[in-house]
Amino acid sequence: MRVYLAIVDETAEALVALRFASRRAAKTDGVVHLLALVPQQPFSAFGSVQATIEEEARARAETLATAAAGKLLSEGGKMPVIVVRMGEDVKVIRQYLSEHPEVSALVLGAAKDGIPGPLVSHFAVSAVGQLPCPVFVIPGSLDDEAIERVS
Repeated sequence: MRVYLAIVDETAEALVALRFASRRAAKTDGVVHLLALVPQQPFSAFGSVQATIEEEARARAETLATAAAGKLLSEGGKMPVIVVRMGEDVKVIRQYLSEHPEVSALVLGAAKDGIPGPLVSHFAVSAVGQLPCPVFVIPGSLDDEAIERVS
């Protein structure tokens, strides 16, 4: 079974990548893993305040991932695996890939305009030769019809 790892965040390009991963998984009888990243908080407040800030960030990431999973399911796909992790995005993704050798491809969305985004810049340029799977970079300008055609 093919496993497509998609990163969930609030960007338009993440949604395009998610749609591609979902369509590709449906066509290959595969499954999508959704990884929602919770950034490490840059400051340290009093213990209870820090814990509240981190919990709110985690809850937001869980809400995003759950909404994305619901959308995939309603579009006729399989229920994706949902994972929420806290930490520096590149390190968390690398760790997830090392823990899950069944991942067939890392699916990332490139921004419509300007630079493609930090994850695409890292994984598709500087680290691509060191990954255990291919990286699919999906242009953020693709509409649903184009995604269907190329997936």
